[in-house]
Amino acid sequence: MPIIQIQILEGRTDENIKNLIANVTETTVNTLDVNPEQVRVIVSTVPRKYWGVGGTTKDTHDQ
Repeated sequence: MPIIQIQILEGRTDENIKNLIANVTETTVNTLDVNPEQVRVIVSTVPRKYWGVGGTTKDTHDQ
């Protein structure tokens, strides 16, 4: 059973995340020749203040 974990910055809509899960599932089914019921997708959203880029957090980096 494939388990896919995705971490993204907060701020996406529920609809965006539902579409991401559907598309990742479809790609996994086609690539690994498994049934959709076997695919698990876990999406974690991370606050910008906890996401670091270049030694600073995204909330300060984007300012």
